[in-house]
Parts: sequence; C-alpha cells; structure tokens
Amino acid sequence: GLTDLHIHAPQYEFRGTAMDLELIEWLDRQTFPAEVKYGDTEYAERAYAVFADQMKKSATTRACIFATRHSESTKILMDHMEATGIVSFVGKINMDRNAPEELREDSVSSAADTVAWLESVRGKYERTFPILTPRFIPSCTDELMRSLAEIRREYALPVQSHLSENRGEIAWVKELHPDCAQYWETYDKYGLWKDHTVMAHCVHSSDEEIALMKKQGVYIAHCPQSNTNLSSGIAPVRRYLEEGLHIGLGTDIAGGHSLSMLRAIADAIQVSKLRWRLVDDSLKPLSLEEAFYMATMGGGAFFGKVGSFLEGYEFDALILDDSSLRHPQQLSARERLERLIYLSDDHCITGKYVSGNKIF
Repeated sequence: GLTDLHIHAPQYEFRGTAMDLELIEWLDRQTFPAEVKYGDTEYAERAYAVFADQMKKSATTRACIFATRHSESTKILMDHMEATGIVSFVGKINMDRNAPEELREDSVSSAADTVAWLESVRGKYERTFPILTPRFIPSCTDELMRSLAEIRREYALPVQSHLSENRGEIAWVKELHPDCAQYWETYDKYGLWKDHTVMAHCVHSSDEEIALMKKQGVYIAHCPQSNTNLSSGIAPVRRYLEEGLHIGLGTDIAGGHSLSMLRAIADAIQVSKLRWRLVDDSLKPLSLEEAFYMATMGGGAFFGKVGSFLEGYEFDALILDDSSLRHPQQLSARERLERLIYLSDDHCITGKYVSGNKIF
C-alpha cells in the first residue's frame, strides 16, 4: 500500500491548471477562490464525491488530507473518505489572516468551530480521523496558534501544515514573526512541533531546522511534482534519508497535478537527479528502492506499522497487472515494478486492500 502524506481535497477540481504561477500568487488567484465555494455544502457534496471516488480507484491506501475552513463541508469529506475504505486523517483548515474575506475566520470562532467539529466527529468513523490543520504561518495569527496548541493538548491530535516551501513564503514568515529567527520556531513556540506532526515540502530547511525535525520526530512530506510546478525548488531528500529523518511522499494536489502515488515515486527520483546534477553533486540521486520506501514504510509510519508485508504490519496492498505493458524479453520482479511505476496508470490497479479489508 502507498501513503499520500499531503493532499488538498478541495483543490482536486482544478488540478492541472495555473501551473505557470508561483506559490503565493497561485494561492491568491487559484486556490482561495476555489475553496470559497466549499461554504456551500451542496457544492461540497458534489465535489468531494468526485474526489473520494478517484481516491478509491487510485494507488493510495492511506492519506493525510486538507479540507477547507468550513466545518460542515469537512464533515462531508470525512463521510466520503470513510466510505472509500481508505484510512485517512482529514483536517478542517484554520486561517484568520491573509485570506479573502469569505475564507478568513475570526481567531476566536476558528478555534470554537474546530472544537465543535472535533466533538461532532468524535467516535463517528472507523477509518477517518481528525488532524489539526493550521494552513501555514502566514494565514494564522498568534492568538489562533495559541488556541490550536490548547486544542491539540486537550484532544491529543496529530498536526499537519506547511514548512519552508518557497523562498518568498519564508521571507514573509520572517516579516510576520520578527521574534523567530527561523520558520520552524513559529510552530515550536506554540507547541505544534512534535512527534506526530507532518510538515509538507521542507524544500529550503536550514541546518538547524533539519536537526530539530530529527530531534522532535517531525515527518516530512516530500512533494516533488508540486515543488516543480510551483517553482519552489528541490528538497534535499538524500540528506533527510541519510540523517535518519522521517520522510514520505505527497502528491500535494493541486500544486501537484497527478493523484498517482506511483507517479510521485518516479517524480521523486527524477528531481533528485536534477538536484544532484544542478545544485549539489554530493547528494547522489534516489534509487528506486529508496523512493519506493518513502511511499510505503516512510510515510506509512505516520499511521503506525504500515507499509510493509513484515510480520505485525497491517495488510495494506495493491494488486498491479502489467500485462498491458507488452515486452518480448524476460523481466525480473524489480524490473516489472519499475516499469509499473513509470508507465502505469490506474487501469493497472486490479485490486486494493487496506487493513486487510478488500476495497475492490
């Protein structure tokens, strides 16, 4: 089974568009206007039905998912994800600044709505769980972050957000938090930097940030396709692996345009080659085995003993049929897997199991 550590469900509708923009402009012009529509629960029902159906058919068996700031629509997403059989963390986004008026929450009501949402879904699902989701530091005030830290302690929640994705974003964070020398401190000072936290991207993390992620057990969601599309850069994944950090892969729909975790594996290998060739020749490219590990055990560890057929692990599995990839020569199992990763699409997935349950 393959774990997607970072994906935005409401962005699925506009994947593959506005790919000529960088992060902040892309958020303002494309993402925020789309997310406004999820204030309408009827629209959310239609949109999330499409997203969940595609997730069910995909190679993804587990996922960490961003919704929007709308509590009712987030519950609709959770209902749909539960029906897929996939195991997921789903987060109602918090944001009380630097957003359109229709998306911008009051800091007090944002926290209150989050608590109400948590209470409404408590014990409701078998496979779908809440995760605390401050969108990123530019969209969350100090007051809101303090409230979220209290909610985390009270409900013992995991956390997901973004970190050091884009150089303009990093400079913006420094302007907003002159008391913090580095990006990571803006989460740490509120107690939102712990061992069950997943931070997407980490493209431009400093030496100190990397050391603190390792010390605290923070998970990195490497999103190679998104980082390419939004011109954010190439994360030093080789270093993260060699230094023993927790790291998995994310599609980051719709910064990334493909829902396929098989594609994410190939993308991770390809961008690591570019970093090795163009940025730092001391960091050798990823091997197939390393990228496959990130998509399986690397990201799966966020969910527990997930991502392997070793004894004691949950049985997540994909059945892949490569008969349509015709060839005259004999191929090893590794070669067949590599071809499936680079050449296949959802039509090659003929079976899927999550926690021993047959999805199809």
